[in-house]
Amino acid sequence: MAGGGTIGFNNSVFLAEREHADRNFALSYQMKEHGCFPEGTNIKDCLDLWYQCCSMEVNCETVAVIAGTLAHGGVAPITGEKVLKPEAVRDVLSLLHSCGFYEYSGYFAFKVGIPGKSSVAGSMMMVLPNTMGICLWSPPLDKYGNSFRGLRFMDNLIDNFCFHRYEGKTMENKSNPRRVKAESRGDTIVSLLYAAAAGDLSALKTHKFLGLDMNASDYDGRTPLHLAAAEGHKDCVTFLLYKCEVNPSPADRWGFTPISEAEKFGHKEVFTILQLWTTKDVETLTSNEGQELLKKMNIAQE
Repeated sequence: MAGGGTIGFNNSVFLAEREHADRNFALSYQMKEHGCFPEGTNIKDCLDLWYQCCSMEVNCETVAVIAGTLAHGGVAPITGEKVLKPEAVRDVLSLLHSCGFYEYSGYFAFKVGIPGKSSVAGSMMMVLPNTMGICLWSPPLDKYGNSFRGLRFMDNLIDNFCFHRYEGKTMENKSNPRRVKAESRGDTIVSLLYAAAAGDLSALKTHKFLGLDMNASDYDGRTPLHLAAAEGHKDCVTFLLYKCEVNPSPADRWGFTPISEAEKFGHKEVFTILQLWTTKDVETLTSNEGQELLKKMNIAQE
């Protein structure tokens, strides 16, 4: 998770933590009495592992990279290595959001709205999903054991930027570094065509939702329908025809149409869908294959 960053271990801290573990042992055995652990769990081994984790030494940069790994869905931003499953990241961030700041957690979730974790060493790790990881370090603590100046910094950050988890796009009095300020027509077309070629139906729906021209073409006259048909993405073809009502027979600079592309590359189902849409061929419509395709297209519409 640290991408090869500095991580050490302080054995004296580990021994000191274990020496003063009475409360944690008492709580653990009470939990064991109530059946909170799997059968055969060794409480001492569990707590030893916990104290070892508490005795790791890192610097601010390393913690920021670890937070960045969580922000990046489990992929270390420095190395590109996938080190955590997305499900694990989701669960960890849910815990950080709900209980990462001791007794102050509820107010922090309400006021700042960013998953994070504080430490009695004076550090704070903050995770802005799909954006960045932050590490703060300032030893003076408040009555809850959180960095006093770290909390002030986060308050100021939220006052100036749209980073709160539940803030909408209408917060015009704040800056939103994640918002794309300007996108050229060329960038939009490239993004749209790439989504069609990759069969990314979700991205196509997003483009439609943003009000973009789904009939847009590149320099060669190639439209999203051309590419979706050529690659055999029948769900994307159905979406473009039924939901976007695009031109079913645009011709590129070589005279190729989506239906000719589907035929050329052997995508029989896509060819039939386009044929149904463009010609309303009675024989095709009444065939068993045509009826089955119509059924699938109705499901796609839903």
